[in-house]
Amino acid sequence: MITFLSVVQIILSVVIIAVVLMHQRKQGGFAGIFGGGTQAESGQWQRFNALSKVTVVIFILFMLLSVILVLMTK
Repeated sequence: MITFLSVVQIILSVVIIAVVLMHQRKQGGFAGIFGGGTQAESGQWQRFNALSKVTVVIFILFMLLSVILVLMTK
């Protein structure tokens, strides 16, 4: 079971890398790196485009799977 989850973890990490590389660049130096503060306002989920939503969902799955794998190895 741990081997299967580890393989899924590796696949998710490759998918995260691919999805992040598909994002368009933002201008503005460090402000562009951190979203420029535009996503910190209320209703921020609606401001995300579809690719950003996919990135968030995959990242959450990746983190949950990481915690599960750590708990299973104890």
